[in-house]
Amino acid sequence: MLNIADTLHSWCREARPFALATVVGVRGSAPLPVGTSVAVDEDGNAVGSISGGCVEGAVYDLCRQVLDDQGAPQRAWFGYSDDDAFAVGLTCGGELDILVQRFNPATQPHLGAALADVVEGRPVAVAQVVEGPEELVGAMLCVDAAGGIRPGPLTGAARREVGAQAWALLRAGRTARAEVGGDAETCPERLAVLVHVHASRPRMLIFGAVDFAAALSRAGSFLGYHVTVCDARPVFATEARFPHADEVVVDWPHRYLAETTVDARTAVCVLTHDAKFDIPLLSLALGLPVGYIGAMGSRRTHEERLRRLREAGVTNEQMSRLRAPIGLDLGARTPEETAVSITAEIIAQANRGTGLPLTRRTGPIHRDSVEEALTDTTGPRPAYASLS
Repeated sequence: MLNIADTLHSWCREARPFALATVVGVRGSAPLPVGTSVAVDEDGNAVGSISGGCVEGAVYDLCRQVLDDQGAPQRAWFGYSDDDAFAVGLTCGGELDILVQRFNPATQPHLGAALADVVEGRPVAVAQVVEGPEELVGAMLCVDAAGGIRPGPLTGAARREVGAQAWALLRAGRTARAEVGGDAETCPERLAVLVHVHASRPRMLIFGAVDFAAALSRAGSFLGYHVTVCDARPVFATEARFPHADEVVVDWPHRYLAETTVDARTAVCVLTHDAKFDIPLLSLALGLPVGYIGAMGSRRTHEERLRRLREAGVTNEQMSRLRAPIGLDLGARTPEETAVSITAEIIAQANRGTGLPLTRRTGPIHRDSVEEALTDTTGPRPAYASLS
């Protein structure tokens, strides 16, 4: 649906009811991906495309029917026709699973709020239930970049599970279909949800062009981050030394951080362990709404760092966000092992994980329950996030 967000946002502001037809499944070759939508308002105005033209007429008619009936969402399959390739069907040979549902912005304001985020460039995920109990199909849930779940039709266990899945895909910056629930311990209803994500890839900002940064940039890239390595020393900050980074910047770290774009998914990794770089950089970073801040150095170095940060006016509350020495206790020694240690801590913090061995935990392995995650005090948890 995000392919037509501008028009849908305008219709929501005007409280104009519309039918939304969304590709929720694809088999074989298809011209447009899952998540693409067409919408039709009550005046018959249409926007968007889901097949490049070959099934648009049939989808338009179905949208008008759903608008007129004001009933439950409808499903339709469109596939290739052997008898007439130019009849209703996909000449490319694939099949499309389409969900059509009616929206009334006056009574369903949650979608309009999410579309406003898209139009204004803020990261957001919209989870749409496409399979499950009849009363839940078509229900939507919206999650912002900090993990906050907007009020909407989903409640209880379904809200928690769908919210957790939407937040995970938002952090990854990826639209995808996922299965949730079907487990009495988490959510008894088994649901298929299509999560529409508006977000760029999350950012990993690595400060310090050292060997550990080379290994960390490779690990960050593997995890899907847009990786930036920044150092003020041009002899070290070169693309040849960091082939896995998306960009290598020669600048003073604090100056670059002040001018670049960050959000609640951004990971800031300070590997310089040099006070002239660390203190101005961390003084700035600890006041920004980023998801993770870690700094390399020995415990003695860290104690001196804390003293200097206090002198620079950083509060104790701000310093509580700092992960230093950086990484989880894996006994890491090499740059590659250290990169795993750091990324493990980033993953644990983002997912409200404890960092403990699974053999020391009980209950479900995947702790998707939001309430459980937020009340767990046995491991790291980001101070900025709220899933409530």
